[in-house]
Amino acid sequence: MLDTSQGCTPAPTDKPSAPDPQARGCLFALSQPPLMIFLGVIGCLLLMAAVHDLFLL
Repeated sequence: MLDTSQGCTPAPTDKPSAPDPQARGCLFALSQPPLMIFLGVIGCLLLMAAVHDLFLL
């Protein structure tokens, strides 16, 4: 879309701006221990169900 705003754009500064603390991304979220424990438990349950279906049924 074409930008038709009439406002002036600020000049770039030499020093870098501080990163937003909430914009850390998905890799930061996956590094949290409670989430990894939850995903590990769900993965183990799925693995146990798959092994049960393959070998015991």
